[in-house]
Amino acid sequence: MTKNLTAQKIIGILLNRLKFIILVTIVMGLLFFLYSKFIITPIYSTSSMIYVQNYNSGTTGINEENKKIYSSDISGSSTLANICVTLFQNSDKLTSLYDGCLVSMEVSENTFFITINVSGDDPQKCANVANQLADVSKEVFKDHFQYGQIGTIREAKAPERPDSPNNLKNTLIGLVVGLAASCVISILLELIDTTIKSDDDIQTVYGIPVFAEIPDFENQSR
Repeated sequence: MTKNLTAQKIIGILLNRLKFIILVTIVMGLLFFLYSKFIITPIYSTSSMIYVQNYNSGTTGINEENKKIYSSDISGSSTLANICVTLFQNSDKLTSLYDGCLVSMEVSENTFFITINVSGDDPQKCANVANQLADVSKEVFKDHFQYGQIGTIREAKAPERPDSPNNLKNTLIGLVVGLAASCVISILLELIDTTIKSDDDIQTVYGIPVFAEIPDFENQSR
């Protein structure tokens, strides 16, 4: 039996299966929460920050220009910081310290500050790796540059809470998925249902109008 679904009929179908929709939505949200809470490995992130300068702070007077890598202080230091990021990311001395953590380095825009970001499943190890990278980067810098200076601005601390997974977000996703799936299932069940439930179904199937109905007195008396 082919059924023409209108917006009104769809709303009626969903209302008739409201308990089913609510149940599926709650169960799906709960499953997503449990998966996020107990199956997905928590990931922690922390960072340390270092600075790179184009000049040596101890140089003054006429010899100061001779102690610079670039002629401009601020823009030169920013350029040097970007070069150092590339240098550090390709240094075996630094990459050997990653210890299974995910590491990224970036320069704050138009500055000479380098942030060392470290992510992993062990918060204390992430902090240790970030601080070790900050310390050893000074050695790598001195190995490649005769002038300029480098130092630590901020040390990394072990994060107290993981960055991911977001249990609340995953639960909400589960609720949305459950709601959408239950609505689709309800409509599909109605489409494949060939039983006749109303006089409208009789008129649709056989093409004849219904003039009267015989009430079910037995069911009405209960």
